[in-house]
Amino acid sequence: MSDPMAVSRRLVAVFAADVEGYSRLMGADEVGTLKSLTERRAVLDRIIGEHRGRIANTAGDSVLAEFGSAVDAVQCAVEAQTALAEVNSTLAPDRCISFRIGIHIGDVMVRGGDLFGDGVNIAARLQTLAKPGGVCISGATYDQVRKVLPITFADLGAQRVKNIQEPIRAYQVDATSQTQEAASEPLAETESAPPLPDRPSIAVLPFENMSGDPEQEYFADGMVEEIITALSRFKSLFVIARNSSFSYKGKAIDVKRVGRELGVRYVLEGSVRKAGSRLRIAAQLIDAASGAHIWADRFDGALEDVFKFQDEVTEKVVGAIAPRVERAEIVRAWRRPPSNTDAYDCYLRGLRCLSPMTVDGLEQALGLFTKASALDPDYASAYGMAMHCHAHRFDLLLAEADDIAHRRSEISRLWQIVARVGQDDGVALGEAAWAVAYLLRDLSSARKLIDRALELNPNLASAWAINGWINIWQGHPDLAIEHLGRAERLDPGSLRLTSFAAMAHARFFMGEYEWALGLAEGMLRHSPDAHVCLRIGAASAAFAGHIDTAHGLAARLQVIDPAFGVSRLREYLGPYQRSAFVEKYAEGLRLAGLPE
Repeated sequence: MSDPMAVSRRLVAVFAADVEGYSRLMGADEVGTLKSLTERRAVLDRIIGEHRGRIANTAGDSVLAEFGSAVDAVQCAVEAQTALAEVNSTLAPDRCISFRIGIHIGDVMVRGGDLFGDGVNIAARLQTLAKPGGVCISGATYDQVRKVLPITFADLGAQRVKNIQEPIRAYQVDATSQTQEAASEPLAETESAPPLPDRPSIAVLPFENMSGDPEQEYFADGMVEEIITALSRFKSLFVIARNSSFSYKGKAIDVKRVGRELGVRYVLEGSVRKAGSRLRIAAQLIDAASGAHIWADRFDGALEDVFKFQDEVTEKVVGAIAPRVERAEIVRAWRRPPSNTDAYDCYLRGLRCLSPMTVDGLEQALGLFTKASALDPDYASAYGMAMHCHAHRFDLLLAEADDIAHRRSEISRLWQIVARVGQDDGVALGEAAWAVAYLLRDLSSARKLIDRALELNPNLASAWAINGWINIWQGHPDLAIEHLGRAERLDPGSLRLTSFAAMAHARFFMGEYEWALGLAEGMLRHSPDAHVCLRIGAASAAFAGHIDTAHGLAARLQVIDPAFGVSRLREYLGPYQRSAFVEKYAEGLRLAGLPE
């Protein structure tokens, strides 16, 4: 018989819920509060069970549960708050019972079914940061769910909380009610407010000079101009011109009002502060409709390197903003009814299907990109992403000969369209470069396409990742590592199969086998059937001396592609110009136990 007092440890997603204002409610109506709380606990307990959670510790006004998956925990919290809000909708505001929920992934101690330890304490402290009826999650939880769930998160920054030594990075889950409240606000000056564009729209407001130094005013204004110019290179963004943005200079800012007056969904604001010989720049991206903070950061640099510092901050701000706006827009599009989508929404839905990248997801995305281009025949990015789907479908799993011929024919056809309508679209040209090189084996044309894409938009992370592949194929893994690092700096939160797989190959060809194996295994946790990662992972493990791991990856590769053998490697590798690279790759697969 097991000892009920025995202590074990495990890593779980801890879910802590607590009633807001419980003492006040009990003081006003003890019997009624207990009855209402019992009803709401039944709702909460049911939803926890539906999401494979286990209720551990409980008290009169709180619930502690564990989940094996962060995704399950966050989905449970969001659905629970939605269900509880519906129950509250019939009550007067002072009679509503609202829970706050905090979620953290951490190591916990388990004794007699109850949970203890820092993982529990952090979840409980996050709960106190949540709004009534809201959900607050830790940075560790956010990292697990941000690319999986169609939910928007507001970065609350590093929070210091009671009895926890280190600050906790916290994120507020954007509640549906918040969006509804924003939408229900009466619009001032409705007649003069411009409509929102069909693309994500952003205004960069003048940064506030907090230094008391007039010279820094010019620096701050110059930085805003640089950011506006850099953002304008993204064809998917509608960026308000400098003159309109600077009409707010020196005025008290109401972000929601700015959004209405300029007709934009997002507003970037910031400040510049001088302290001795140092400068500090703070910036934050805000959803103008709800007022929610999507992103915030600060940057420190030396005054003597002011222009270099300005360039670095511009790159980091733009690199942070563009992906976050895209992710927020994908969430927005995904919530709209499929029957009510335009070309841009179809495009966004297609992007959502690519994470994680699977064969089925690629086919769904291809259908959506094709629909987008049918709705808007000049939509260059949609054609480019259709090429992306054709090439990656081949890369995930080699098709039959007739299907390969069909996809190559489609890529050739789409390339001609991009050449006609996409000469100023970095996304279209970059994706065309990848497909033309990988499937058509035309490395010379691919080089011209990717160079043009980066000339149009040097802040485009996907283009730098594709450039990494092209450098590998040309025999320059060292240069590929540099360019892939640039992609990572521009979009540090992304889990692109293209980037991870390319970096793994570059490290492999540089002889850094352990590093290459780690990258491949990391991506396989996200895309378990990624043919390219199984291949390079098996070869890297073999050269690193991890024969059991190499054999395991090779066996998984043969499960998803029974016909694969070393002799077919060339079909997958693209236009390698150095035969020594191909021979080394083949030798690694032989060592991993793959047949000829």
